[in-house]
Amino acid sequence: MMELALFTATSFLVGLSGALAPGPMLSVTISDSVEKGFIAGPLIISGHIISEIILVILLFAGLGWLIGSAPATFIIGLIGGLVLILMGLQMVKSKPYLKVPEGNLKLKSKSHSVLEGILSSISNPYFFIWWATIGGAFLFQGVALAGLVGISGFLIGHWSSDLLWYSTVSFLSSRGSRKMKPRTHQNILQVCGLFLVIIGAYFILNAFKISF
Repeated sequence: MMELALFTATSFLVGLSGALAPGPMLSVTISDSVEKGFIAGPLIISGHIISEIILVILLFAGLGWLIGSAPATFIIGLIGGLVLILMGLQMVKSKPYLKVPEGNLKLKSKSHSVLEGILSSISNPYFFIWWATIGGAFLFQGVALAGLVGISGFLIGHWSSDLLWYSTVSFLSSRGSRKMKPRTHQNILQVCGLFLVIIGAYFILNAFKISF
């Protein structure tokens, strides 16, 4: 039991080290939280978790070699980079508007945040590489340790780190937006959008660099 608890805690710390690294999901979380409030963070993480559940199923189906292969990295980097650039450009062009109160957040807005969590995850080739290497190793270590209970320990620790960090980012972003001027809001959207464009371009260039 002690070993399982230590394994879960280690999974949390490893997941937190990954969550703290700047990436597409951080930019999306900040921009969404400014507009929609604290709820945006947990919704985006819900989309991220959906992506990871599908990936875990693929890993146990024996497709780990394909997920981390050079052709897959190229395709994901190319398509993912284009998706991020489009998301970023849309964010840069968007006009600031008053934040929607959490109690009045519409279903469409909620589903949009979940979708952004999915897109910002699967458009990142390093998301797949991490799961094909570090994540896969932890998964199978969990199996060796305690079967399904071990897998659950890893996933609980990993997802808790994501939820904690991005909920914190969302809370701080939404608190800061309460007295935010429209111009400041627009500047934040533009910075976040530009960040996505730069990351997207980097993913595309890196995809060609790896392949050629």
